[in-house]
Amino acid sequence: MKDEVAIKNREKSPQMKPWERVTQACTQRGIKPTARVLLVSIDGGTLQLFRNAQLVKSYLVSTSRRPPSNQKGSLGTPRGLHEIVERIGSGQPIGMVFKGRVPTGQHFSELPLSEQGLSGATDSPGSGNLITSRILWLGGLEDGVNRGGDCDTRSRYIYIHGTNHESRIGQNFSAGCILMRNLDIIELYEEVRTGDLVLIE
Repeated sequence: MKDEVAIKNREKSPQMKPWERVTQACTQRGIKPTARVLLVSIDGGTLQLFRNAQLVKSYLVSTSRRPPSNQKGSLGTPRGLHEIVERIGSGQPIGMVFKGRVPTGQHFSELPLSEQGLSGATDSPGSGNLITSRILWLGGLEDGVNRGGDCDTRSRYIYIHGTNHESRIGQNFSAGCILMRNLDIIELYEEVRTGDLVLIE
């Protein structure tokens, strides 16, 4: 209930409804919407799951501490139309830590506090923010915007993934990825498939 109120408070009331924005973005790029589409609002801090043009669920998420950017090295969350290129972590327990997209065999609570970013001060974006539970690896669909060259989302390793800092979800604190609570990313992971569209705006 608390999340539902927070999501409603965050979501703006733009002239176009969310699904209309998805269809417009797809039409402009000559891409047919998939049966399942994710709509991520950087400003609103939400991720909405649509199935057959109907809103299924909204989640609170976190994006980058830095301004949105599609450029390599910016550490900003990229904008534009993407697709899920790979799903990683099926069957792994909640809270499993991944390094290089490989499960480490450890829950994040088993790691030293320094690795979890819970001791010592640091100003670097995403410091101590672990990749946990599940990974949805994103690839851009717009040449020169988020695909190819120095703006390629996939080669920047931009994911939707779980985090060890669940209490901070809703704040901007990632190094470019889209962060979710662990139960939420596991739930979402089961609902989507590779090739599903993701619009980040």
